[in-house]
Amino acid sequence: MAGDDTTDPHAGWSALMASAQDGDGAAYSRLLHEVTPFIRALGRRRRLAPVECEDLTQDVLLTVHRVRHTYDPARPFVAWLVAITQRRMIDLYRRDSRIRAREEALPELLETFAAPEAKDELDVMEQAAWLRRAIADLPPRQREALQLVKLGELSLADASARTGQSPGAIKVNVHRAIKALRAVLVRS
Repeated sequence: MAGDDTTDPHAGWSALMASAQDGDGAAYSRLLHEVTPFIRALGRRRRLAPVECEDLTQDVLLTVHRVRHTYDPARPFVAWLVAITQRRMIDLYRRDSRIRAREEALPELLETFAAPEAKDELDVMEQAAWLRRAIADLPPRQREALQLVKLGELSLADASARTGQSPGAIKVNVHRAIKALRAVLVRS
């Protein structure tokens, strides 16, 4: 009956599972696609973290696949699925409690350097080394123009006098060098 709020929104799942048991791959794919949000919702109701909820969902889908032959089409599919989900949740809780009993999280040990300023110094050194390598890879005229004008802070006229290139050529080479460094930065 259209508009009847008492209709089971999951009534078609039993038929899809029966078809899947008979070898209908499309029905099986549709069923798994439709039950996935339902399984996630069951996990969220138990206040599982998003990562745990995804683990639960994948575990339930694998279990459904493994034991699909045990489903009786004469019985409600949702009850069968909820029973599997509850059992996988219990397994998840047991696994987590065993891990917590044997392991202790020590996030500070995961860091290479405990002091934030040490990491900052390392980052600066890595960036400087990267920049030196990138500049060394530039064509000779671009590298020379960049080093004189931007790093050596010479004027275009002074850089021109040192290299024998025109001020316009120096300006173009600096521009091309900066453009090449940006391109390398984007790729990194």
